[in-house]
Amino acid sequence: MKTTLKRGMGRGAELNGNGRAIYPPSPPTPMSRYRQPDPPKRGAWHLVAAIFLWTILAALIIGAAAGGAAYLKGHQFVDAISPKTKADIAAAKRLDLADPSQPTIALVIGTDRRKGFQADLTGRSDTLILVRADPINKSLSLLSFPRDLITDVKCPGHADVRERINYAFSECGAAGSVETVRALTGLPVNYFVTVNFRGFMDLVNNLGGVWVDVDHRYLCDPTNCPGVSKINLWPGYQRVNATNALAYVRYRHFDSDIYRNARQQLFLKALKEQISSQLSIDTVLQIANAIEHNVVVGRGGNKQLDVSTLKDYLFFAHGLPSGHVFQSRIQGLSGYAELTTDPSNISQAVREFVNPDVKSPEKARDVAFGIKHRSRALSPKSVTTTVLNGNGVSGSAANAAYELGQRGYKILTPPSGQPQNAPRYNYFRTTVYYDTAQLHSKPAATQIGNLFGDADVEPLPPTMTTLANGAMATVVVGQNFHGSIAPAPVDQTPKKARPQVSLNPSLTRSELLSLRRRVPFRLEVPRFVADFSKLEFDAPIRAYNIKRGYKAVRVTFATGLNEYWGIEETNWDEAPALADASFNQRIHKRQFSLYYSGPHLHMVVLRENGATYWVVNTVLDSLTNETMLAIARGLQPLPK
Repeated sequence: MKTTLKRGMGRGAELNGNGRAIYPPSPPTPMSRYRQPDPPKRGAWHLVAAIFLWTILAALIIGAAAGGAAYLKGHQFVDAISPKTKADIAAAKRLDLADPSQPTIALVIGTDRRKGFQADLTGRSDTLILVRADPINKSLSLLSFPRDLITDVKCPGHADVRERINYAFSECGAAGSVETVRALTGLPVNYFVTVNFRGFMDLVNNLGGVWVDVDHRYLCDPTNCPGVSKINLWPGYQRVNATNALAYVRYRHFDSDIYRNARQQLFLKALKEQISSQLSIDTVLQIANAIEHNVVVGRGGNKQLDVSTLKDYLFFAHGLPSGHVFQSRIQGLSGYAELTTDPSNISQAVREFVNPDVKSPEKARDVAFGIKHRSRALSPKSVTTTVLNGNGVSGSAANAAYELGQRGYKILTPPSGQPQNAPRYNYFRTTVYYDTAQLHSKPAATQIGNLFGDADVEPLPPTMTTLANGAMATVVVGQNFHGSIAPAPVDQTPKKARPQVSLNPSLTRSELLSLRRRVPFRLEVPRFVADFSKLEFDAPIRAYNIKRGYKAVRVTFATGLNEYWGIEETNWDEAPALADASFNQRIHKRQFSLYYSGPHLHMVVLRENGATYWVVNTVLDSLTNETMLAIARGLQPLPK
């Protein structure tokens, strides 16, 4: 989404030239408005599913659940979650209005506000996540900030201090977090969403727990972790209750905020899987009631949320393709109680955050399997383009032509002596015309139109043939063009690498053989393990009841870098984690499902013998894609 008007956020719109509806909604404007056609009628369950898909994808903990509740309860709910205190009202006034030239970004603030705590009026920001919605490439981007990251804390009315980033919220509430994150990243913040511990726990409780893949043994009690929140979790895929869920997403005692941020993002993904797989209308209403008292949503432009805005965001999120939620991480962090990094690492994380590559899973898959990448895009240098001014703003055509030229398109100009203007200046949307007489002109025009966001793509009318001057595509910039086109995505495709594995079936074979009578399916032994791996000391291999009537075995490996990967074997083939695979791949007559997180292969699942066998990466996805595939391909059935 380059602009809210230009890239689909400016109106409850009609279809664009590519046949896509335009979401999210618009800021107030005197311009003509276009009404989104009524969606097809759907049953109650489909409505609930759509609402709560956005619940997880957009605001990620509880904030976006407000969208679902608002859709059901309307103005009453919107009023309940709007800022009430002077501090929250003041913070909302500091937010950026959804500018037509910028994407929509929300700052989700998870707080540890609780009774008896010293900062009872605010608490501390236990979680800070930026969420960016982009309707053009249909993606959501996430960027987490470690709570112990040292930065310049900006509190309105106070001098800047060099402190942990969570200090901003405890000192001056949401305004401090908004100003600090905005200064750190250079990004606008259009919304803030605050949610406290109770809201998080109520959400998990009302879902009946959340299915999470726990990577290793977590144990903290007064004997080994004095003064630290209790946690007692065994490795393996399991349903965790609210208390354990909160302990899991807050845990950092034996690692650091780097791992905690990764666990939080994995939990949010698991929460999305849970809500997508099962939810009742009664639960929806219970969640909505709980959220009303634990969530505050501030909106830029000193405006209260409205039902129409929330509805448009719901449908935007409902249309997101699988795998289009991207996680950006700040690299190069050092320290323990206080984390620091070079400013260039912040800039790189921000760049990845605002320029997600929606093709990264496909490109990474092709690299790992040695498939020559089949690009569907036309090479810009093969596309001739003429750019004309259709909005009457001086310099618009020149700016657009420059931007396209920088991207590699071959720019033509109208015949000598003719101005670079369209026959009329009343174009609202940018329009890209294609020459029907030239091969590939329509896909070329569509490709260019996507760079402008909400652009119409139409055949070149005879009246503009002379101005086109033989170009495959003729761009007429409209009023929704504000000087720049969509940024190029950051290519994070990994290079082909040798699998970093060792042949060592004896590491787990004897223990798995001893468990084979305890499960109703055939166990498989990993012939290959990742280099430098050893079985976890506290819980190397365990058999357990994963769900009533179903069994599972978990094998947990430690890499020596405070990271853990594992193999889950179970006869429960309807686990929420198994839904929405990125790709299904047949390798030597065996069926594998691949689950990518951006360019990283997070899980490979083998399906055979009436069971599923999961190879699960570390929380930081530290095992290479080739290593993950080698381990999965090396799984071998044990004798019966």
